[in-house]
Amino acid sequence: MIPAFQKDDALLADLASAPVAEDTLHVWWLGQSGFLVQWRGERMLFDPYLSDSLTKKYALTDKPHVRMTERCIDPARLTGITRVTASHVHTDHLDAETLVPMARENAGYRLYLPHPVVPTARQRLGLAHVTLCPLGEHNVYAERDWEIQATPAKHNEIMRDEEGNSHCIGFLVRCGPFRLFHSGDTLWDEEIITRCRAFGPVDVAFLPINGHKPERGVAGNLDGPEAAAMARAIGAQVVIPCHYEMFEFNTAPPDAFATACRECGQPFQVLRCGERLTMNAGV
Repeated sequence: MIPAFQKDDALLADLASAPVAEDTLHVWWLGQSGFLVQWRGERMLFDPYLSDSLTKKYALTDKPHVRMTERCIDPARLTGITRVTASHVHTDHLDAETLVPMARENAGYRLYLPHPVVPTARQRLGLAHVTLCPLGEHNVYAERDWEIQATPAKHNEIMRDEEGNSHCIGFLVRCGPFRLFHSGDTLWDEEIITRCRAFGPVDVAFLPINGHKPERGVAGNLDGPEAAAMARAIGAQVVIPCHYEMFEFNTAPPDAFATACRECGQPFQVLRCGERLTMNAGV
């Protein structure tokens, strides 16, 4: 199993010691599509999957979800979380065994998710004290120095309900001087590019690189070169790859992504699970 860069007490100590400043952003990769973002002491989680729920669920099936990377933190140990995202209904993005334990230490945290996913979220969360914040492409949640809005996501198609709300979304987030884009699970779509460009210069993009191979029997994502090209197309200051090295049947090494980024001149950072990236505004 791939060891985490840092985990448990060491990771919590790193969170606590990260400098707090208006012009400083900290990002930790938590595995799969999960990221913890900390700005000015406030913490937000993108699509966390911090359990073995899928490994247990599919253990005796023809599609075993064999974990590749060790878990970096028990979700019940995370504190100070006020905002969390779930980009779509798949369990590695909307995981009760992650979200419910977090609610015990972060009661009332806001969960941003697609409108059509709300009934499923309520069922999975049960009585957990979580505030659901449905997002469509015309909604904006703004609070002090934070702003959150949605892009569509193509996984494998852009699916919308009768009111035009996408079942799968990405997230455009502004925190102070920083602009972030987490695509959720997606293939290439020009509408995503257009909305990211309209949002403004993206400082950090989080994009999947596991690719789209029909023989896996699951919906696909960008592959490494496509993720590099999307980051370049939206003018991302830096792109961080995700959605790999979690399950053996649905992964890809980051090598092709890194090569493509170098070839097109796209700045990138490949993180290990539990590793931190610190950015300064305007640098």
